[in-house]
Order: sequence, then structure tokens, then C-alpha cells
Amino acid sequence: MRELKVLKKLSLIAACLCVAPTAFTQVLSSPMGSAPAAAGQGPGYHSPQSAFPPLVPRADVVPWALLAKVSVKFQKPKVITTYSPEVQKLNGTQVKVEGYMTPLEAGTEHRHFLLLSVPPTCPFCVPGGAESMVEVRTLKPVKYTQNAIVLQGKFEVLEKDPQGLYYRMGKAKVVK
Repeated sequence: MRELKVLKKLSLIAACLCVAPTAFTQVLSSPMGSAPAAAGQGPGYHSPQSAFPPLVPRADVVPWALLAKVSVKFQKPKVITTYSPEVQKLNGTQVKVEGYMTPLEAGTEHRHFLLLSVPPTCPFCVPGGAESMVEVRTLKPVKYTQNAIVLQGKFEVLEKDPQGLYYRMGKAKVVK
């Protein structure tokens, strides 16, 4: 419920700026750099000018490029999301994902947050589309950090999430 309020706030802010929520993301999403040509889609853009180092690919971690293998079709009033077979195989499995923590509430420790593919640069924006984030629920509170973290947990590919999320990880824990 709390995350729905957060998403509604984002839409309200976008409306106040007289832009569509996707345009809002496109304008402000990339970390200290220009937005990618297809902003709001894909794993996000990590500017070479960012203060945070980019993620280094690891064989034991699901790559964000794989999670970006999603196609979206708009058929009013529905949005139809189609996942690649590789992404669908992840559903219900234990996986590791590396990314940047984005809390949904104030505090220094969190059990419920978003994990993003690139570091956020604005508290009201995410750096890519829905395929650039995973909703996370952890077994134990995780101390907030601006550095990348690796989480392991049960991965879910969401077919019809009411908040528009594509991925969720439950029973997660921080690993190295």
C-alpha cells in the first residue's frame, strides 16, 4: 500500500510539471548525464560522469540486460507485458541481483525497498523503466547504503502487478 502512495506521488509531481510520467523519467532519470534515446525502457543509463562506479558483470548475478528483455504493448485500456523465455525461467527460482537500494520510507534500515540497476539521482525519479527495478522484501533489515549491494532471494516475474512492477524478490538477504 505504501509503495502505491509513492507511485501516486510520482505521477502527481509529473502532472504538476505538465509532463507525462514517462517524460518526467526521461528528463530526470540518468545520473548526471543525458537520458538514453529510449528512456523509460531498458535497464537504465549509467553516465560515465556518475559519482558511483558502474556495476561490474558477475557470472553468479542475474544481469540487468537480461531483465530488460521485456516487450510492452499498449492496448487501451490494458498494458500487455511479454517476458522473454529466459526471463520467464527465473520465476520462482533463487537468484542473485546486484543494484542500488532505493528506500520506500524514511529510515536507516529497510526490509522493503526497490533495487535499481543504476544509482538514482533524484528522490522522485527512477533511472529506467520498470525492467530496471526489483521490489525487495528482506528477511532482516538492511542498512541503507548508496553503494551497490547483492541480494539473494526468491525471484518473481509479475504478470499483472497493480503497481506496474515487473519483478519482486522475497525472503531476500544481502550476500557478497
